[in-house]
Amino acid sequence: METFRNIGIVGREGNGVAETLQRLVCFLQSRDLTVVLGEHIARLLPEHGLRVSPRKMIGEICDLVIVVGGDGSFLGAARTLSKQPAPVLGINRGRLGFLTDISPDDLETQIGAVLDGHYTKEKRFLLDVEVTRNGEPVGAGEALNDVVVNSGTSAHMMEFDLYIEGEFVYRQRSDGLIISTPTGSTAYSMSGGGPIMHPKLDAIVLVPMFPHSLSSRPIVVDGKSEIKIVILADNKLPAPVTCDGQEIIPTRPGDVVYVRKKPHKMTMIHPSSHSFYASCRDKLGWGGKLGQ
Repeated sequence: METFRNIGIVGREGNGVAETLQRLVCFLQSRDLTVVLGEHIARLLPEHGLRVSPRKMIGEICDLVIVVGGDGSFLGAARTLSKQPAPVLGINRGRLGFLTDISPDDLETQIGAVLDGHYTKEKRFLLDVEVTRNGEPVGAGEALNDVVVNSGTSAHMMEFDLYIEGEFVYRQRSDGLIISTPTGSTAYSMSGGGPIMHPKLDAIVLVPMFPHSLSSRPIVVDGKSEIKIVILADNKLPAPVTCDGQEIIPTRPGDVVYVRKKPHKMTMIHPSSHSFYASCRDKLGWGGKLGQ
């Protein structure tokens, strides 16, 4: 197991984040570790006297990066940190915490175990999205959870053609389409009726959003597939493309959206006791008895 000596901490302001940050910094310093703060989270710790780094560099100068916050904070960090060599670990200050799986109540015990070498590594792939207009690129983004093409309003449907690996699949009229990684299969995709996929799968799921057809169902395709969505020219409204629900790429009728697997993956760290199925039981309430 790797020895972590330089620890980066990133995140953003939120419920209990400042308190957890202070505890984490004190704990890491008690172990004589070098602590580097991301420029956003550093504002929560006045007069800290620590080195501050932009997020785009923190994974280069640190051996481990810890995200303090909810899954949204983790998603925002992951899109930058995936390009950097340092593995990423999450402390949950949000609600579900599928990605940030360390409890703040057990911070010292669980972080200490990771620092002592009791952890597992896991690779997660991201998606690249590109929007073209008349054959020219006009927008791009990336996502760890999902790329969503939607009508932009609940009052109107959109119409689009779907191609997978260059082969025409269908023309659909719906509120849009969710293109999700296994990581995102427990997020928006699941809410839309998509399957839960184990994070180790090399697959992408496409989930129609309120399709105008009873036969439209989620499709799981190979993770290496190129997905092309042609937004038909007779749509009356722009169809925005969102990445992890955080980045928005504007489009116009007639634009083409390409979604592909990103060439490099992000490395996640989990405590050695982590289990995907246990997380599902805990977060999704699978552990209760029927009738309770």
